[in-house]
Amino acid sequence: GWKGGYFTTEEDARAFFDEHRYMLANQMAAPNSPQWFNTGLHWAYGIDGPGQGHYYVDYATGELTKSTSAYEHPQPHACFIQSVADDLVNEGGIMDLWVREARLFKYGSGTGSNFSYLRGEGEKLAGGGKSSGLMSFLKIGDRAAGAIKSGGTTRRAAKMVVVDVDHPDIEQYVDWKVKEEEKVASLVTGSKIVKKHLGAIMKACVNCEGPGSDCFEIEKNPALKRAVKDARRNMVPDNYIKRVIQFAKQGYKDIAFDTYDTDWDGEAYRTVSGQNSNNSVRVTDDFLKAVETDGDWNLTARKNGKVMKTMKARTLWDKIGYAAWASADPGIQFHSTINDWHTCKASGDIRASNPCSEYMFLDDTACNLASLNLIQFKKADGSFDIASYERATRLWTIVLEISVLMAQFPSKEIAKLSYEYRTLGLGFANIGGLLMTSGIPYDSHEGRAICAAISAIMTGISYATSAEMAKERGPFPGYAKNREHMLRVMRNHRRAAYGAAVGYEGVATAPVPLDENDLKDKSLA
Repeated sequence: GWKGGYFTTEEDARAFFDEHRYMLANQMAAPNSPQWFNTGLHWAYGIDGPGQGHYYVDYATGELTKSTSAYEHPQPHACFIQSVADDLVNEGGIMDLWVREARLFKYGSGTGSNFSYLRGEGEKLAGGGKSSGLMSFLKIGDRAAGAIKSGGTTRRAAKMVVVDVDHPDIEQYVDWKVKEEEKVASLVTGSKIVKKHLGAIMKACVNCEGPGSDCFEIEKNPALKRAVKDARRNMVPDNYIKRVIQFAKQGYKDIAFDTYDTDWDGEAYRTVSGQNSNNSVRVTDDFLKAVETDGDWNLTARKNGKVMKTMKARTLWDKIGYAAWASADPGIQFHSTINDWHTCKASGDIRASNPCSEYMFLDDTACNLASLNLIQFKKADGSFDIASYERATRLWTIVLEISVLMAQFPSKEIAKLSYEYRTLGLGFANIGGLLMTSGIPYDSHEGRAICAAISAIMTGISYATSAEMAKERGPFPGYAKNREHMLRVMRNHRRAAYGAAVGYEGVATAPVPLDENDLKDKSLA
């Protein structure tokens, strides 16, 4: 920050540094994990390595530059949204996405992509033949993500898959994890059943007192006949039954047969696909209206818009609901509402999110995160320390802005757009702890009002701090064409914070406003 001109004097920079050391030491705030993993390794410890294909925009010249060092420009951003084109091997396409994802996972970041540009199964290819469909490629990406530990630790890679509700393969996508869960259940139950019966067959052969080979003849060994009959009744494959009998005939006394369990990190789950991403369906207001009216819904080809299938919207909605109940996925992203609150709508739609969905913005952008620990802002008398909270919000907004300045990114596009839009993600943690230690139910009007008030304060202070930085250093390059959208969204936030039920601009579904009557601590109102 000092090198980049964010402080008037070095003394100011050192004061800023000391304040953050104090907050970190007292667990008042913390950055996202990639900051811990990567920032300072080169500067403080001299750790380095060859470039990994990253890019950054030189803050002094504004030039897009390819990194020659693995850590001189760290990867402090946690959340990425990456585009993927309907192209197999070229830059920006399907296989290139797996490489870009690997760069992110290696340094502890997470990524999300909307795969709806990919052709559905059976759609024609330019060179002849037909597409293998969306699911074949999602399974490749799933395996790649499963092989990479986030930041080199034990944590799995963080990945979000988003598909539009009108994609021709949407039904297969919705059912994906349901079927994989059924496979796990089959592996767990089936392995135990098979082991039980193979053991019984082996025992019947070994404990037989008949002459010669009679012990291994089903019709001549009554115990073996019963064991085989029981095994077949429970659908144990005949080849396994015969194999165990042959094994016993060779003189073996027992047989090893592995069983599986439902441990998340166990072999059963490692065997099936779909375990390394959060899956979401992107639904529009038009789809939801069709659900309400029991209307038809068209699934359309990606290239020519041809209707591939027409079905009842409620049928698809019920399928989504059942899948979420059976496998905890897919989630729902409300495309129309999300874009009603889009601050940079002139630059394109929001089509996806990061894995945890707190970051929703343009494709090929990134967001670095930090959280304030709310419990540390609770005073001895039980009230909330608003002054300290506002100051911490202000300081950490600056930290995140400086993080954009020093960062490198996994592709040219993300480096360029992160420089142009400079998205920051400041939030808070421990709202549950704050409420519980205050004796306030988490699911209560007062609890929700406190959460809303704290969110409103953070939002307002962050925007104000951003405006101050813009006054000194100029607004982000993408601001001018999005000025009206940005201000409209800010006005809508203000309306919600002040309890307005109506009067929102450009919003089809009005938010639930803050009701100050639910706040006993009026200093938060």
